[in-house]
Amino acid sequence: MESSNNVTDKKRVVVTGLGVMSPLGETVNQYWDSLKNSKSGISNITLCDTSGFPSAIAGEVSGFDPGQYINPKEARRMARFSQLAVSAASTALEDSKLDFNKENLERFGVVMGNGNGGLPTTEENAEILFSRGGMKINPFFIPMILPNMAAAQISRVFGIKGYSSTVITACAAGNQAIGEATEVIRRGTSDVVIAGGTEAGISRIGLGGFHVIKALSRFSGDPTLASKPFDADRDGFVPAEGAGVLILESLEHAVARGAEIKAEIVGYGITSDAFHPVQPDDTGDGASRAIKLAISDANISPTDLDYINAHGTSTPLNDASETKAIKKALGDHAYKIPISSTKSMIGHVLGGAGAIEGVAVVKSIQESIIHPTVNQNVADPQCDLNYVPNVKLDKKINFALSNNFGFGGQNACVIFADFNR
Repeated sequence: MESSNNVTDKKRVVVTGLGVMSPLGETVNQYWDSLKNSKSGISNITLCDTSGFPSAIAGEVSGFDPGQYINPKEARRMARFSQLAVSAASTALEDSKLDFNKENLERFGVVMGNGNGGLPTTEENAEILFSRGGMKINPFFIPMILPNMAAAQISRVFGIKGYSSTVITACAAGNQAIGEATEVIRRGTSDVVIAGGTEAGISRIGLGGFHVIKALSRFSGDPTLASKPFDADRDGFVPAEGAGVLILESLEHAVARGAEIKAEIVGYGITSDAFHPVQPDDTGDGASRAIKLAISDANISPTDLDYINAHGTSTPLNDASETKAIKKALGDHAYKIPISSTKSMIGHVLGGAGAIEGVAVVKSIQESIIHPTVNQNVADPQCDLNYVPNVKLDKKINFALSNNFGFGGQNACVIFADFNR
């Protein structure tokens, strides 16, 4: 199924706030400075026992203390994915400078994406079930693990009383949440939407599940060298956790309150491969159609795109398929446009990836800098485009495409634009 919105009178949607909880830091500046300076946040896993697994590396939000952002009692009743989401939302709202005392919170919404919900909390309580019995399970277990709880907790903590939704489309979820939030504003349902994605699934059951389907890297050397999107020696993705949140507003609302406009969202495309439970369509057809829909929705030409933030997972199948998709969608322009993968430095945040990467895209537009794809050293004939290897690129960006593709053949693409283009 394909969807697009070419309504001529749709409201314009702008970005006025950014927040991240990432393996490269808990502020946007820390995160962005690390990306543009080729610094990796991937290290040895500390969040769970890794004995018995082929590798023990991930992108963790090291030292994360939810009590810095959330009432400690409230935080104890949230799974980690919700803690990360609420914390990122807190910093994004602060960045937006919204004054809640002057706003109608019934016109505010929340759309969050995630894949697994509270996977470590599920594992922990399953162990309690089998070792101590079912009546010893945490009484907050069910509301902690439900995938909708990141959006619900953001709504509750900040008093957001309008539209609320959760997108659960695997690795496409964070990007799709941004796109769906854009649609909510376009049709006039909300003036402001807190949009993003979150994931915190680093656990034994998560590692085991991904390892047995051979999705994870088995690299055993320096952890910072493990994620190598589009490189011939790539052998799987590196798991990661984190959250990214963007504050989206209708242009009218942002202008009326004198907000700083960081970027505009102009295009959104979503498709399904209808192909395989976990493998991408190796022809790149579904992903290319999503890219084309986003371009059409933005009412631009493929040659207008200046940058692509790739899904770029570092898996053999995905990177080759995405390369084909870009070529199908952009034609000759595919060989001219710079492409980079944020996952090369933070790993794969699964359902949170698109949102964390969306923050990087906005910063790229603001600073006219494209962060590199690190560890891209050995050429792969199947991946023969410009992936901005290892060193950042200075480039004016008017339109940037963000790609995310998930298990089940879920494809979501969002086009960001320089508001002052």
